[in-house]
Amino acid sequence: MDRRLFRRRAGAAAGMYGAALLGFAGTAVAARLLGPRDFGLVTLVVATASFFQLLLDLTAEEAVVKFGFRYAEAEEWGRLRRLLGVALALKSAGGVVAALLVLGLAQVADSVFGAEGLAAPMRVGALLPLVGAPEWIAASALILRSRYDIRGGLLAFSMALRLAALAVGARYGVLETVAALVAASAVATAASGTVGWLALRRFPHRPPAPLAEDRAHILRFVLHSSIGTGIVSLRGWLAPILLGLVTNPLQVGYFRAAQAPQSGFASLSGPVRLILFTEQTRDWERGRREAVFAGLRRYLGGSSLLMAVAVPPLLWFMPDLVRLVFSAAYAPAGDAARLILLAAALQVVFGWAKSFPVSIGRPNLRILAHGIETLVLVPALLVLGDVWGVTGAAGAVLASTVAFAVVWVVLLLRVRRGELPSMGAVAREEALADRP
Repeated sequence: MDRRLFRRRAGAAAGMYGAALLGFAGTAVAARLLGPRDFGLVTLVVATASFFQLLLDLTAEEAVVKFGFRYAEAEEWGRLRRLLGVALALKSAGGVVAALLVLGLAQVADSVFGAEGLAAPMRVGALLPLVGAPEWIAASALILRSRYDIRGGLLAFSMALRLAALAVGARYGVLETVAALVAASAVATAASGTVGWLALRRFPHRPPAPLAEDRAHILRFVLHSSIGTGIVSLRGWLAPILLGLVTNPLQVGYFRAAQAPQSGFASLSGPVRLILFTEQTRDWERGRREAVFAGLRRYLGGSSLLMAVAVPPLLWFMPDLVRLVFSAAYAPAGDAARLILLAAALQVVFGWAKSFPVSIGRPNLRILAHGIETLVLVPALLVLGDVWGVTGAAGAVLASTVAFAVVWVVLLLRVRRGELPSMGAVAREEALADRP
């Protein structure tokens, strides 16, 4: 393997694993300092802000990577700069809309979630979508330079700021914790924006050029990608919100602790998924489709073997680990953590499904898979969460993850057989059909 490529992959892994450890440490520190109820309140604020940010902003960064590689291969630098400018405007507009909606919800947050003390933290939390919106566009510039190692380092820096914010803010209360998180997010976005701008300057300088015939295709890609990301947000952040609606902040605090295996395992596969996203998108645009499927086979084999070895002992000791990490106050989350561990293992094995549809130009496949997952998750969580609290909610997460995995088995087989052409191929066929 090329030494430079090895160093970049190793740097990405180191940065992202460091970010995972720092993120886990921040969650554990906040959980211990705040206690289950206040920790649940902070979770509701962050979940609400993240949910609206992911649901309402336009996921333009994936279009930047997909079409950015295409323009870089064709040396169409003017179009690349135009694409980045449009994407930044779209992300910023989405952040503003999400912030306004969170601010509006803050006025009735206490009554909606049946808990006192949410209104003021929710107002401050409304700033989170606004200050974090531009960060992913800066990250896209680094991915276009294949500098996922720097991206990993910036993630670690961001998580270090989050840890510091939680360690300081949680000593004073819920409002102070949320305010500290907003400050940390603003600093992280500023750092990422600076580095991303420097990366962009390394491309040949050309004035922005019109996207011309690609405009409609890009807008369609952004629309499909945004819907898919919005549905993904339902899985990640809607669960604690729904649980808060049918139970109370105490159960939400337990649920957030029980999600630790999910967060940890997602971080475990994070570097590989980032590398796959970068290299498979580039290979697909170069016509090297067999290399893309070969990479998927290696990932599936390695991740399945790893989960088969790691899950059984973790499943046995999980309640003890919850008490050890989060304190005895979180003991009711033990069985729920076991169920979420099983869901997390499946999510690792199918972790490629987040970026693969974007790499091949079919983000609508992600809409289908996550849409079915959400259709299972929402009613199951409302019913099971109401009856069995945090354990029922964890069971709903596992059931929806199984549904997601089954759907993707079918979709991958169809893509491999060529039954699902890429959006690019469909667009070319439509263009040829329109010619006289």
